[in-house]
Order: sequence, then C-alpha cells, then structure tokens
Amino acid sequence: MPLNKAALAAIKLITRLKAGESIQDSYKQQRDAEDASAKLTLASPRCRIDSISATARDGYEIPLKVFTPLDIDFSLRNGLHVNDDFRGTILFFHGGGWANGDVDFYSDACMRTALRLERRVVSVDYRRAPEHKFPTALEDCYEVARQLFAGTLLYDVDPEHIVLFGDSAGGNLAAAVSLMARDRGEFQPQTQMLLYPLVYDDHSPTTIFDSVRDNGEDYLLTREEIVGYVDMYLSSLADMESPYFAPLIADDLSQQPRTLVISAEYCPLRDEGEAYAARLQADGNQVECFRVIDGVHGYFLYPSVFSLVRDTYTIMKHFLDGDELPGGGNAAWLELLGTD
Repeated sequence: MPLNKAALAAIKLITRLKAGESIQDSYKQQRDAEDASAKLTLASPRCRIDSISATARDGYEIPLKVFTPLDIDFSLRNGLHVNDDFRGTILFFHGGGWANGDVDFYSDACMRTALRLERRVVSVDYRRAPEHKFPTALEDCYEVARQLFAGTLLYDVDPEHIVLFGDSAGGNLAAAVSLMARDRGEFQPQTQMLLYPLVYDDHSPTTIFDSVRDNGEDYLLTREEIVGYVDMYLSSLADMESPYFAPLIADDLSQQPRTLVISAEYCPLRDEGEAYAARLQADGNQVECFRVIDGVHGYFLYPSVFSLVRDTYTIMKHFLDGDELPGGGNAAWLELLGTD
C-alpha cells in the first residue's frame, strides 16, 4: 500500500488543521495520546519482551525493554521448544523530538524490527525534554551503549554485532553517541542506522536546506514544530554549536561506524540527513544512503501493510546482511550513496 495522491492530500489537510498549535503547548497532550495508543499494542508470541534497567552516572535507573525474537518448534514427538533466535543486537533510540515517544509507544515497531531483522532489540527510555534538557537524553543513551559494549548490561552480547539505530530525534542521538564514543574512547560502534535524523542546527526559513522550506508546512512535521522541539531540548543557545547536538557541524567526522542513512521524500529533514551521509563518506567512512519515495516524517511507525515500511526493512536487510535489493525500474527508493 503506497502513499497515493489522495493520502498525501489528507496528510496536508491534517497538517493544516493543527497549524497554530505550538509544541510547547501540545507535547503533554501528545504524550497522553501516545500512552493510550501504546495500550492497544498486541504482543507477538514470537517475540519475548523483558524489562531491565541501566544505572546512569548520576544514579538514575534508565528503563529499557528488550525484544528477543524466538524460534518456536512444535512436534507431537518432542513437544514445544522455544529458543532465542537472533544474530546480533540493535540498540534503539526512539524518536519524538526528544520530548515525545517512549519505549511503550514504540513497542510495536521494536517487535517488528526484532522479527524482520532477526536481531534482539534493546530500546532505551531516555529522560525526555523539557523536564530534562540537553545533554541528559544523550548521556542516558551513551551510558546504556557503554554498558552494552562492555558486556555488563547483557551477558551474551558480541560488540562486533551491535547496531545503533534511531529514527528522527533518535537518529540524532545515535549519531551523537557514535561521535561521543570516538571522542571518549570507551567503546567503538561498528554499525549505525539513521532514519530521517535531525543532524543540523538551523531550521529557520533561511537555512541552507531546501527540504525544510519545501516540506516544512504540509507533511505532518512542520518547520515550526522542529524549532519548538529544539527549543525545549536545548539548555542554552550555546548548545546549538555542539556537534553532539548537531553532528553535521562537527569539524571531523572520521572514525565513525559503517552507516546507513534513510531519508524520506517529503520530510523536512531529508536534505540534512543526506548531507550527513555525504560528509561521513567524504571523511573516510563506509556509507549507504537511500531516499524512500513518497515517505513522510514518521512513516516508520505505520502498520507494516504500508510498502514504505516493508521497503525500509528491505533496505536494512541489504545493509546488515547483504541481501540483494530488488531490480527493475519500479524501485520505491533512490540509492544516493552506495558501497560500489
């Protein structure tokens, strides 16, 4: 089920109906709506969900959910056997502008990711803005990653097979964790996947990126909302100059993980994500970058019946496992950077 012209027209209408609402005034209502939606999530019998925590450096217990894909075998002779069945671990940082989203709201997406990619998913319930300003969320995510790589969070983790993954603000956090890991030297991520990430510090009408202007009014996430989320997240204007907030402004992007960037055609953050991929490649990293045609910001949370979601997993399996991409002239994505 692709997004056709009627669907895009409906998206424009919904976006215009909510015009005038500031994020600062509406984020709590959005949290309530997400909490209600999360209660409707149905657990899959093929995925075990465990709740654990990691202790932050300030003593806070960071809640985590672990989604483990299962191999279920039943026969009349041997009965039922259920075993863990995964080939690596994904450390997932959810989106939501650092203020919305949480592990419960993303449970369906995490279950789906665990099953589709055949990997255990560890989802981080980092502390959110505006109650907790930059860099609290980043430090929470970094500390969970540090413990995961050290083997103190889960006993059976191979550091070579840990993938950092985040969408939107979560993509921002994944990119920043990778930079911080290089700079602090405590661990070294090998692989990251960034889905329509925010990586730049200017979303004003005069920004260098056309997608902020072209897609910043009609496609669910607006330019004004991006600015509002950033304002709630940052502690001061000086934070705007930190590469841990805006990785694209970093002077040096060398020694970063092998990276997959996926952008969405109608997303305001499209151009900066693609520019980040190009910068990573220019600084000597292995990078693949794809643009999903007809995609809008946040589409990853759509039901898997949407081809946008299925295509995204196809790209991810190609990146992680070397699966061939379908050929022909009807591809639902553009490959902007590849390994060839």
